[in-house]
Amino acid sequence: MIKRWRELSREEVFKKYSWLIQKRIYTLPSGEKADYYIRTAGAGACVLAVTEDNKVITVKQYRPGPDEIYNELPGGFVEINEDPIKAGMRELKEETGYSGTVIWSGQWQNDAYTQQDRHIIVAINCKKVIEQKLDSTEFAELELLSIKDFVNEARSGELTDTAGAMLGLDYLGLLK
Repeated sequence: MIKRWRELSREEVFKKYSWLIQKRIYTLPSGEKADYYIRTAGAGACVLAVTEDNKVITVKQYRPGPDEIYNELPGGFVEINEDPIKAGMRELKEETGYSGTVIWSGQWQNDAYTQQDRHIIVAINCKKVIEQKLDSTEFAELELLSIKDFVNEARSGELTDTAGAMLGLDYLGLLK
């Protein structure tokens, strides 16, 4: 039977921007003590946005972690006390200039060693309403993909926010 581990201590080892790395020591069910490094971060939101002519709105960006240029769903961090859906739609408008109608949202955990809520918002009938308004540290190129190309890209592993993309595609009934 799986049991919760007992946390013995927690220590901040690194902090910058909204990222925090903690060293946590646990007593395992076997009685052994083990340390784990956990990344905590504020909630994030991304948007699977589909235009009126069934194109998925993505932004192509360089990502320093994998050292690659990837397509991403528009999104970013949710501000403190901000509604995740409003945050996602704000990011969609800033990063792409598009806005649309929200029809669904879901949530997942980033990974097993990160304490971060991630939110996916599905928006349809998206239209361009303003020009892109990127932050000084953002360098993103708008790319509209056919549903088929987007599904293939999500399945290929060459898309960030894959979990959100798959949840959104599943909601839309497009994973076949």
